[in-house]
Amino acid sequence: MNLSDNMPVHVGVIMDGNGRWAQLRGLPRAQGHRVGAERAKEIIEASAELGIKCLTLYTFSAENWQRPASEVSMLMKLLELYLKKELATLVKQGIVFRSIGELWRLPENIQALIRDIEAKTASNTGMTLSVALSYGGRNEIIRAVRKIVASGAADELTEERFSDYLDTSGLPAPDLIIRTSGERRLSNFLLWQSAYAELYFTDTLWPDFDRAEFMAAIRDFQRRERRFGGIPERTNAS
Repeated sequence: MNLSDNMPVHVGVIMDGNGRWAQLRGLPRAQGHRVGAERAKEIIEASAELGIKCLTLYTFSAENWQRPASEVSMLMKLLELYLKKELATLVKQGIVFRSIGELWRLPENIQALIRDIEAKTASNTGMTLSVALSYGGRNEIIRAVRKIVASGAADELTEERFSDYLDTSGLPAPDLIIRTSGERRLSNFLLWQSAYAELYFTDTLWPDFDRAEFMAAIRDFQRRERRFGGIPERTNAS
């Protein structure tokens, strides 16, 4: 089987384990997040090179606001530095940047950076990189329902139309969800969108989840038979 065969169109990643990675090494949690940010860059580049059309990274959940204020502040500063540093790279690589979640809860300078990057990459034609910030799947669904009620379109609602009211409107549903660090759950990530996604769990902590680990997840996906309540979508040789 060639690596280019049956490539997932949309991959979602729950990047878990930064804090534990640092603690295991006697380092501050901040160092785990810094290394994790560099690992995210590596996986973004690998995804673009593979021809994956959409990559969604679970960067900061709605529940993460409950962490100590000092850690939240550090994460926001790291996010600001990362966005400023990587803009030129995103433009050069033709990547479209998109954010999902309750962005209004983020610091105003972060919101402004996000709007700027989204505007400057909107005309790009490469991979779409979606970053989930202050995001929760249940909250997203509730917000979508409120939009539908406000629009008066509830009586004409279908699954397809409902998807148009989600933060991910216009993006294909994820084919593959990857979670690192040994946890085996979605943790409120893309709950509606992941109804038929293949799930891949690994014990590897996110800062150690390198290109080789990512390729292993992709190959695992390619060997699976995808079923949607009927005949397998495809059968791959192992």
